Amino acid sequence: MKKILMLLTALTLSTATAHTAVSSITPSLNAVVAAPRAVQLKFSEPIKLRFSTFRVMAIPAGQSVEAAAKLALAEKADSGRLVSLPLSATITAAQLSIALKANLKSGQYVIAWKILSEDGHPVTGQSTFRIK
Repeated sequence: MKKILMLLTALTLSTATAHTAVSSITPSLNAVVAAPRAVQLKFSEPIKLRFSTFRVMAIPAGQSVEAAAKLALAEKADSGRLVSLPLSATITAAQLSIALKANLKSGQYVIAWKILSEDGHPVTGQSTFRIK
C-alpha cells in the first residue's frame, strides 16, 4: 500500500509540474517553404492569449536564432521589423494562426513566443523556417 501511495504521489507531482508546450508548428522547424500566409501553432493545453506574445521576424544576417527571438519578443506588435500582424484575440485557445505580411522576401525567419498557460506559468520558445 505504501508503494502505491508513493507512486500516486509521484504521478500527481509530475502532472502538476508539467507546463504548456507547443505541440506543433506550421511551417515546421527548419522547413524550406514558399512564403506562407500564416504561421500555425498548436499547444498541449489552452493558453491565455491576452497575456501571451507571438512574433515572426526575419533573422538579421549574422545573428543567432536565440538573439533574433529575444529581439523579436522585445518589438512592439506594430513594429515595422516584424512580419507578423498584430493579434486581436483576447481569449483562451489551444491553437493559433498568426497572419503574416504579404510578399515576404527569401531568407530565414524566427517564430518567437512567450505564452501564459492556464496554470499561470510563462513559457518561451522559438522555431525557424526559411523562405525560398
